Amino acid sequence: MTIDWDIEAATFDDEPDHGLRDTVVRDAWARRLRDWLPEATGDVLDLGCGTGSLSLLAAERGHRVTAVDLSPNMVELAREKLSGHEAEVLVGDAWEPPVEGRRFDVILARHVLWMVPDPEAVLRHWCGLLRPGGRLILVEGVWGVTNPAGLPMDRLISALTPTAARLHSERLSGDERLWGRRVEDERYAVVAILPAPLPTPLTAPRRHKEVVDVHLILRRGDEVLLARRANTGYGDGLFNVPSGHVEPGEDVRTAVIREAREEIGLTLTPDEVSAELVLQHRGPGEEPRIGWFFEATYGTGGEPFNAEPHKCDELSWHSASTLPDDMVAYCRAALEAWHAGERFALHWQEEGDAVRYEEGGGERTVVLAPRAGG
Repeated sequence: MTIDWDIEAATFDDEPDHGLRDTVVRDAWARRLRDWLPEATGDVLDLGCGTGSLSLLAAERGHRVTAVDLSPNMVELAREKLSGHEAEVLVGDAWEPPVEGRRFDVILARHVLWMVPDPEAVLRHWCGLLRPGGRLILVEGVWGVTNPAGLPMDRLISALTPTAARLHSERLSGDERLWGRRVEDERYAVVAILPAPLPTPLTAPRRHKEVVDVHLILRRGDEVLLARRANTGYGDGLFNVPSGHVEPGEDVRTAVIREAREEIGLTLTPDEVSAELVLQHRGPGEEPRIGWFFEATYGTGGEPFNAEPHKCDELSWHSASTLPDDMVAYCRAALEAWHAGERFALHWQEEGDAVRYEEGGGERTVVLAPRAGG
């Protein structure tokens, strides 16, 4: 499916690639897709693919891509762009793609649903094209003030809530890098993950796995740099140290160096970071995870700045001995243990505990080994 380019030029970025020929814009979308797409290689269906820019980003991450567009001209451009990748491009309607009973791990659609007369019906059809545990990645918005056109985010979330096992939404308007310019209208993404199948007696026992987090404690004398989360769906409005997940094939040190570059613009070398604390954490109602906390000294790697304004609305320095109360409890517990010289600890929360730090919650932290010299 395609959009009339007179409308497209008025509402988006004045060319069929939505600005993705620009390297800054392309890199910004590549980073978002890295967060939204599953880590495991899968089958991705890109609906209303246009010239295939998002399809190419998915293919470059190793996914098998099927792209669909109603315009034969767009399809030819997409086929040329995806040449050399495991991908096929089909002429067809995005609302009812010509995939003949195939199932996919991901359906990706950007600026498509807002033109559909019955978005809820289309979403039901799309969910039927997904495998159990599959996900919808939807980028939409509302454009214009006098005669607004588009699809409000709350309508999309309401339509998906009865079906999805997990929902994630984030505002995209504030990140100029995605659009190549400042935008004032509403732009957002919704990622909906369908329920996964329950194991059967014939299914082999699943081995225990945990997410591995990395965190950077950037130290300036007695102060540490904190970032206030925004538009992430977890701990928004609360301070945290720069952090993220280890990606497949990464070691923890490589991961924290990458996160430092992506979140606060530092270019650190391996000898400029040191592992200071390993903390196993379980958040309220969540599975356990392992957090590796690394330390770096202010002045190494450059001057920190907010490199992800779509996920952070403030960077500020705080004394490690008088940390603010408006912090993620997980991070606050780790910094308190680190400041006390501990190296191995647990932070175990129960259902009903708060993500935000609460005074008196220190009993949730258990030291596993005495600090050096203690």
